[in-house]
Amino acid sequence: MFSSLRKLFKPAADPREARRPLWNAVVAAARAPHWYTDGQVPDTLDGRFDMISLVLALVLHRIDDAPDQALAGVQLTELFVDDMDGQMRQIGFGDMVVGKQIGRMVGALGGRLGAYRAPDGSEELKAALVRNLWRGKAAPDAGLAHVLAGVADLRAGLAAMPVATLIVADHLPGSRA
Repeated sequence: MFSSLRKLFKPAADPREARRPLWNAVVAAARAPHWYTDGQVPDTLDGRFDMISLVLALVLHRIDDAPDQALAGVQLTELFVDDMDGQMRQIGFGDMVVGKQIGRMVGALGGRLGAYRAPDGSEELKAALVRNLWRGKAAPDAGLAHVLAGVADLRAGLAAMPVATLIVADHLPGSRA
């Protein structure tokens, strides 16, 4: 009798968890040391957020290529929000601040989704990377070149991977992670 009750009151599985391996792969790719050493992206909270946003934007662009997989993009974005919320709380931000900051982060991701659609090597992409990764300060030439090459590699790897495979992947192709 009690086993029947447990089944009845068992919480439903979170469907977003199917995207957890992909979210972990996005974070791993964004935290790869080469971005911060060879790419000279500032290894700060902002720099890390900007790299996660960059890699996530490229992955979401690829998922957008398969409209039938749109839910996977929503779930991945929700994991981004949950993770950023948890990170802010771990740092010590309170409820009032977290909500506002999450709103800003989602807005920033939205802006980056548009900006990072620019073609590889284009002036538009270079400007977006400088604006976001280096916060508008002069980017080191070698660092910018490295990041541009890394973005092109990641895009090429993602383009070669079927979206149905990508949404269950535990690593990203073309990333140097």
